[in-house]
Amino acid sequence: MLEHPTLALETPSLLSLNGAPMTTTNAPEARLDAGLLRLAGVLILGVIAPVLDSTIVNVAIRTLGGDLHASVSTIQWVSTGYLLAMAVAIPVTGWSTDRFGGKRMWLLALTLFLVGSVLSGAAWSVGSLIAFRVLQGLGAGLLLPIMQTLLFRSANGRTDGMGRIMAMISLPMLLGPVLGPVIGGLIIGHLQWRWIFFVNPPICLVAILLAWRLMPADTTRTGQHLDLAGLLLLSPALAAMIYGLSQVGDRGGFDHAQVLLPLIAGLLVLLVFAWHALRVREPLVDLRLFRHRSFTVSALLLFLAGMASFGAMFLLPLYYQELRGESVVVAGLLMAPQGLGVALSRLAGTAIDRIGARPVVLGGVVLLALGTLPFIAAGAHTSTWWLAVALVVRGTGLGAVTMAVMLGVYDGLNRAEVPHASSMSRIFQQLGGSFGTAILAVVLQRQLAGHPGPTAFDHTFVWALVFTAIAAIPAVRIPTRRPAFEQASAEPEQTEAAIG
Repeated sequence: MLEHPTLALETPSLLSLNGAPMTTTNAPEARLDAGLLRLAGVLILGVIAPVLDSTIVNVAIRTLGGDLHASVSTIQWVSTGYLLAMAVAIPVTGWSTDRFGGKRMWLLALTLFLVGSVLSGAAWSVGSLIAFRVLQGLGAGLLLPIMQTLLFRSANGRTDGMGRIMAMISLPMLLGPVLGPVIGGLIIGHLQWRWIFFVNPPICLVAILLAWRLMPADTTRTGQHLDLAGLLLLSPALAAMIYGLSQVGDRGGFDHAQVLLPLIAGLLVLLVFAWHALRVREPLVDLRLFRHRSFTVSALLLFLAGMASFGAMFLLPLYYQELRGESVVVAGLLMAPQGLGVALSRLAGTAIDRIGARPVVLGGVVLLALGTLPFIAAGAHTSTWWLAVALVVRGTGLGAVTMAVMLGVYDGLNRAEVPHASSMSRIFQQLGGSFGTAILAVVLQRQLAGHPGPTAFDHTFVWALVFTAIAAIPAVRIPTRRPAFEQASAEPEQTEAAIG
């Protein structure tokens, strides 16, 4: 899988005795390599804090506004600035990983997030807090794509067991939106708001230490040039689109200048970037990946899954708080069964290794739909236990779809294409989540204006179900076989520069 002599991670445990890449085994229950498991554990620890951070902070927005004497429109930039910084950082991960090495960039990203967390906790004004949150967002935007790149490159020719590995690394990403509100509510209810940021440094310090000691050194491509024009096009385009989508809820729809102008401007600049990327030899993000059917289908599915999952993540806590009168903490606890379902979905990793991604994705979409159905008819007095069961089913489907589609993103790619695939998968996920949240926010707001009460939520959950049903259409195009990875040819003109 993904062999490239100038880019390969130096992981002896993944090589045969003569140094050649290990070949794919047909044993579905093959023992996972100890080095690969160790690397996955280090990477998982590194993304825990960033994954939890955004949902923890969202719970504290009102408290932050009151303590820092900021208006609602101003304090929202604590979250918006973080999201925009992530959008700006994601496109550069592919180039930076090749140019400076995955280990260096991983340590840099963790350090940025650590420093941003400490400074955010020590912020003295709303302006300083927003600035430090941007620093946090830059680190978080780098971490997730780098994690995916390092994992798939470290497999070094093996496809067996990758479903189980993907099940491991997708767990924190899926549990973050579920556990974040609970942790945030507990902190705000019992401690100062500064502790929503001070919980991050201990995790980051341990993650940095383990990464420094346990992550293998990797090689760099010193001749890799930054596509500066692409960076100046793609990052602002994504930031503009995400900003426009973040304004939809506050403006009550898409028909406002604060929404339409950044959305249209971002889309136009994105089209210019596409034209540019197809004309240069080494684009910031390689759009030629769309020639791979599996990548194209998986990218579309990531967008649709983002709409279905993040949109419902926005809707579910509001149902418990607005319709049933629960507190933030209780609403978060009532969401916990979905986390149990996500944990159970790890079994889908073994299924991917046995039967391929398509059956797992289709089965996950069905479970996601079944877990959403009870909320369409739920009222203020619907059995909590019945809804908890529905959330377990929904979480299982969500986890299965996400891990199977993420694995499909890399099907048929060579080692040099992996960083581009990692960046683009994160872009599609983030845009899909932003679109889903924006659309459901508008639907709910208009439903509440015309049909206050349970009916408004019932109708809005129908839209969430529609998003899920649409995701089933491209799912049938996912390959049925287990993912296969091509061997990249050598490029002797590139220079190796090992890092420690």
